[in-house]
Amino acid sequence: MRVDTRGTRFAAAVTTAVLAAVLVSGSFPLLAAQALVFAAGAALGVARSPYGLLFRHLVRPRLGPPAGTEDAAPPRFAQGVGLVFALVGLVGYGAGPLWLGMAATACALAAAFLNAAFGYCLGCEVYLALRRIAG
Repeated sequence: MRVDTRGTRFAAAVTTAVLAAVLVSGSFPLLAAQALVFAAGAALGVARSPYGLLFRHLVRPRLGPPAGTEDAAPPRFAQGVGLVFALVGLVGYGAGPLWLGMAATACALAAAFLNAAFGYCLGCEVYLALRRIAG
């Protein structure tokens, strides 16, 4: 399965905005909602995640055909990595220490920003490195 690279960057841009809002507000419920989005992306694939569906139904019809597609497995893995950081963030914001929640959220935010702004997916690169190591 292949996905439109514009869709993954759109999802990363929305994720960047959500995680920035979490850092500014310290909102546990907002981070929990983002964790659910990450979980959906990891379980169902990025095209069937909430942000993927938003892109497919509201954004993509206004665009031309995709200039490029990519294998769906690396972005799906990246959603799982995002989920891990969001869960660690939830532990930090919910039970403490607060710095743990902020640090985990900031790491996820940095990765999402890199993808949104530059098309560089850290989780995807980790996936590819693990594939090379595994053979």
